[in-house]
Amino acid sequence: MIALTLATLLGAEAFQAPVATRPALVGRQGVSMSAITPGDIGTTAPLGVYDPLGLMTTMPDKYRRWQEMEIKHGRFAMAAVLHVILTEGGVRWPGYLSFAEDIKFSDMPGGAIASWAALPNLAWVQIVLIVALLDNSVFAQKPEKAAGDVIPFFWVRYEDVPGFSGKEFKLNAERNNGRAAMMGILGMLIHESLTGNPVWPIPVPPQPILEAVTDDIEKGPARVGSFVLASLGMVFCGAIAAIPELSKEE
Repeated sequence: MIALTLATLLGAEAFQAPVATRPALVGRQGVSMSAITPGDIGTTAPLGVYDPLGLMTTMPDKYRRWQEMEIKHGRFAMAAVLHVILTEGGVRWPGYLSFAEDIKFSDMPGGAIASWAALPNLAWVQIVLIVALLDNSVFAQKPEKAAGDVIPFFWVRYEDVPGFSGKEFKLNAERNNGRAAMMGILGMLIHESLTGNPVWPIPVPPQPILEAVTDDIEKGPARVGSFVLASLGMVFCGAIAAIPELSKEE
């Protein structure tokens, strides 16, 4: 099963990334060269070194940060795609999701937008806080370790040998699976917003719908609209925050 971090497409800026950070290379004429070289982790066929915007030439010092973000977004996206496939297939955890609101996991609809709209607001607060806590403490990225090496325990570290069982193949597989998953979850969100089925045109069995979601016919569109507005707001804030970094001269 695909190894298991919408967000989207910011991770795609670091479309090719090696395991370790390397300094920017400078040619004899003082022209900065790309920080990516063929053979780095992520430079797989058929594209190889793919940097059409020249980001690794103009801002090679950002390379490490971008590769960390690509790996993190790819892992979240893989988990999100797996969530959609399993919940649309009828798989649910046993027991209660919320004792206070008398909600069982079996009451939750499948998909991405539908399950988000049905989840109590306090549950989302808990999820965000827990993820933020883990990301900044237990699973914080250490500069001395390779990008993505954030699990201090129960983490398989493959031997650096050639072939399918080697470290290079496994890291390339994770990187490419994450890229595919980022595109996949984006497509699922679009399909669900347009058709109500994230895996359209594949038919899915009837999904349980919470009365709290369907008791007011205007509530569903309002929640989806707030989701879209919140996502656009986060993208806008991220773009504004990135302007000083992007405009910083070498």
